[in-house]
Amino acid sequence: MSPRLLIVDDNEPFLEAATRLLEADGLQVVGVAGTTAEAMARQRDLRPDIILVDINLGGENGTELARLLAGPAAAGSHRVILISTYPAQDLTDLVEALPGVGFLSKSQLSGSAIRDLIEEYEGRGGGGA
Repeated sequence: MSPRLLIVDDNEPFLEAATRLLEADGLQVVGVAGTTAEAMARQRDLRPDIILVDINLGGENGTELARLLAGPAAAGSHRVILISTYPAQDLTDLVEALPGVGFLSKSQLSGSAIRDLIEEYEGRGGGGA
């Protein structure tokens, strides 16, 4: 069965393009959200396997949302992947300090990149849904 994704980003054109791209790559996008409140509600209602979270959510903090979604207080176990237009090397310390799977630059976003990151995470002993 194909992994179920929730994409959290405040950029509507990106949400549409990412949904098309990832669904064409065999992933199932079950929902999108543009704010922390929407993301929390959708993760609770939809129970995705993987949540992609943009680091910069307009006036909100995507890293704090990632903490909420992937931390021990989260309902269920979620695989959270941070995404951004910034390159990974600019965000290494930030990403390593957060719970979750890791980071993908938006320019590298694909079904295979997500699968590879999840496989690498699980190989390091990461668990999840």
